[in-house]
Amino acid sequence: IDGMNRRTVLLSLSAAVASPRAALAAPIPLDELSRYVNGLTTAEATFTQVNGDGTIATGRLWLRRPGRIRFEYDPPDDALVIASGGQVAVFDPKSNQPPEQYPLARTPLNLILAARVDLDRARMVLSHREEGPTTRVVAQDPERPEYGTIELVFTAGPVALRQWIVRDDAGSETTVILGTLARGGDIPARVFDFVAEIERRQRR
Repeated sequence: IDGMNRRTVLLSLSAAVASPRAALAAPIPLDELSRYVNGLTTAEATFTQVNGDGTIATGRLWLRRPGRIRFEYDPPDDALVIASGGQVAVFDPKSNQPPEQYPLARTPLNLILAARVDLDRARMVLSHREEGPTTRVVAQDPERPEYGTIELVFTAGPVALRQWIVRDDAGSETTVILGTLARGGDIPARVFDFVAEIERRQRR
């Protein structure tokens, strides 16, 4: 996407996050946000990802808390990222090698995939503010602050997670903007089975 089109996309996405029902108000309380995330047991949504280098990708994600999420990227990217069993597996469609794997605990996304989310936990929340129609919470793992932060963006009426921004220890930033979350569906465990995905790809 060229520079002008990228700016157009970002402006459109920013407008989408601004709910027309929302009005200026105090930030949504942390305990209410924690209850919302803890109630987010399964969900499915489209997403738009803005990478640190300005490139943009789209796809669909499936979430099954605790600990599981799957990102399928649309063509021409066709990448796949699965988190399950405490590990993250990154599949490169252009490679015949096994996926890159690393512990889920190394990414701030682990904070919203935890079995119990408590944003009131000491030293977890670095910032909690209202910004226009949104509430923005910047959080880190208080035991592992070196793994970076995640900024969660919510709207009210009712509470909904609209996007997150992951910032690593090197300052790189990745933004994931969500479509409408379809919550509460029955998502099979096999969707998050990256071992089965590895075996399927080896049989090709």
